[in-house]
Amino acid sequence: MIKGIVNDAKVILDKDPAMKTIIQALLFSPGLRALTSYRISHKFYMKGWENLALFISYRSRRKTGIEIHPGAIIGKELFIDHGMGIVIGETAIIGDKVTLYHGVTLGGVGGNKGEIRHPRIENNVIIGAGAKILGPIKVGLGSKIGANAVVLKDIPPYSTAVGMPARILKKDRKDHLYVI
Repeated sequence: MIKGIVNDAKVILDKDPAMKTIIQALLFSPGLRALTSYRISHKFYMKGWENLALFISYRSRRKTGIEIHPGAIIGKELFIDHGMGIVIGETAIIGDKVTLYHGVTLGGVGGNKGEIRHPRIENNVIIGAGAKILGPIKVGLGSKIGANAVVLKDIPPYSTAVGMPARILKKDRKDHLYVI
């Protein structure tokens, strides 16, 4: 557990120029606090101790302003920058090396218990401040979601999505942008 917290703190040091030391990351990063609480609550959730898991998650939300459901699945090296207002739903799946800025919602759009209702975010994705990604959709590898975008459909790998509703700006191999 301690090794995981230190690894998460190192990710913060690598990606956040405002954090100067590992001590600052450990003491003053709400994203790190939320991730640590999530990892504890997720273990209890997976063991069937849902009430305890939800209690830990609720307490973390009150302290950090970041709500991560203990049922969500989060990969390695998630970076939460200025995390206030982030919501990650129960069936959300987040890959490795993902960056979330403040106000991001990985939310559901109804559905029934036991169904996938939240997005799947693949590896190396960056999601801008205030973006809303809603429903059981997939954001492809290496994609970028612009600030305040509302994403309601799948985003292909290595694409940039902007607007409400989001439209895709896709990069080709020569890094030229064009609108689809």
